[in-house]
Amino acid sequence: MMEEKYALELIMKGKRVDGRKFDEFRPIEIMPNVISKAEGSAQVRLGDTEIIAGVKLNIGKPFADTPNEGVLIVNSEFTPLASPDFETGPPGEDAIELSRVTDRGIRESHMVNVEQLAITPGEKVWMMFVDLHMINHQGNLLDAASLAAVTALHAAKMPKIDADGETVLRGDYDKQLPVVHMPINITVGKVGSSLLIDPTLEEEKVLDAKLSIAVREDGAICALQKQGNKELELSDIDKMVELAAKKADELRELVKEALKKI
Repeated sequence: MMEEKYALELIMKGKRVDGRKFDEFRPIEIMPNVISKAEGSAQVRLGDTEIIAGVKLNIGKPFADTPNEGVLIVNSEFTPLASPDFETGPPGEDAIELSRVTDRGIRESHMVNVEQLAITPGEKVWMMFVDLHMINHQGNLLDAASLAAVTALHAAKMPKIDADGETVLRGDYDKQLPVVHMPINITVGKVGSSLLIDPTLEEEKVLDAKLSIAVREDGAICALQKQGNKELELSDIDKMVELAAKKADELRELVKEALKKI
C-alpha cells in the first residue's frame, strides 16, 4: 500500500511519517480506575492506539505445582470495532500471543507477590483475571496492553470475603493487591540498520523484525519476544535492550504519576 511504502521510504531517510524521532513515543495518556465494577482497571492511549485493562479477583483452586500461590490469567479481546483486520469469534493467533507476552512480563518479573494470595494453602487462593480490550488499533498493541495491565494491577484492591470464606464481597475492599514490581514492556523495531520504538500500524508492516522486552525497575530483563521473519544480530539485540531499558524508565514515571491521582 502507498502508506506503507511512504513510511518505509521515510524511515530509510532517517525520518517518520508523524515527525517523531526514532526513540520517541507518541503522546501517552494513562487513566487508572476507569471501570468502577473492576477491582482495578486502566485505560491507555498511545497515540491513536487505545486499550482498556480490567482486573477481577475470584476465589479458586491453585495449580497442582504451585499449591501456595495465587493464579494469574490474562485474556485479550480483539473486536472488529478496533480494526477491520479483527474478526468476531474465538481468539486468533495475534490475541493469544498478546495475552501470553503480557502474562509473561508480569509473571517473570514477579510483579505480584503471589504467595500472599493464598487463602488456604493447597485448597483456596485468589485468582487474578486480567482482561485486555482493544478499543482502537493503530500500532504497538503490545506495549499499550502491557502498560494498561501493569497500571490496572497497581491500582487493584483486594475485596473482602464473607465469614464462611466462600463469597467475595464486591465493592468492599480489604487492602491493595500485593504488587512489588513494575515491569514495563518496550518493543523495538528494526528496519535496515535503523532501530525505532512505538511503531505505528503502517510502520509495523514494514519492519524487518521487532523485539519486545519487559524491563523491571531494577533493570532486570524479565521477558523477550521476537517477531518478524528476519534475523537479529547479537549487536542488534544489545542495542535494543539498552534502548528498551532507557525508555522503560520514562514510561514507569508516567505510570507513577497516573497512580498518584487515585
